[in-house]
Amino acid sequence: MDLGKNAFKAAIGARRLQIGLWCSLCSSVATEVVSDCGYDWMLLDTEHAPNEVPGILDQLRSMSPGTATPIVRPAWNDAVLIKRLLDIGAQTLLIPFVQNAAEAERAVASCRYPPSGIRGITGSARASRYGRVTNYLQEANEQICVLVQVETLVALSEIDEIAAVDGVDGVFIGPSDLSASVGHIGNPQHPDVQHLIKTAVERIASAGKAAGILASVDADARRYIDWGYNFVAVGSDLHLLSKGADNLARSFK
Repeated sequence: MDLGKNAFKAAIGARRLQIGLWCSLCSSVATEVVSDCGYDWMLLDTEHAPNEVPGILDQLRSMSPGTATPIVRPAWNDAVLIKRLLDIGAQTLLIPFVQNAAEAERAVASCRYPPSGIRGITGSARASRYGRVTNYLQEANEQICVLVQVETLVALSEIDEIAAVDGVDGVFIGPSDLSASVGHIGNPQHPDVQHLIKTAVERIASAGKAAGILASVDADARRYIDWGYNFVAVGSDLHLLSKGADNLARSFK
């Protein structure tokens, strides 16, 4: 049994647009429902959602028949957290709050087996189909996709160096935290923030890497795509549920 190719990594490497959905409901049923909607990727969040490894495992399983490649965001740029998510079968990780090239290098190293990195080795994890993928240790490094999140003004000033790190496949801009860091908390649509978002994608592209972003407003998502962002989350499961429920209730009140 061979290790399957990471479709998302191949797509962003070729700069094909990938449309995603943010998932914060921590529910394998909800994840299963939306995984067949036609999204290219879905983000399973453990930073700002009460997800833990067993729950992520259930959600990964529920996504298996769907169209979307799972991306998992660990709670922190921590080798132990990263190792556990990789061992349960996550092939693409979004590492939060990367501030400089050294932190990006640490994220990459946590995702790579020695001698290229520091990931611990097990021969019986779900990632290798419990040992049945006999070439897993030899092929895993090539199929793991590392995305790093730039979400402060400090990190943005280092974005060229961060994007240049070997093994970083994409750089993701966090609009909410970025807007807070420049004094416009809760207002990522502010012209100053939008200018930073536009210049960021230009700098990421100049480094030869894919650029990603999250948008909660349809017009924002379409603008980011026009600016050249390659992987764009166009909504979230939580907002789909809350807004849909709000609108339905309102229509009868």
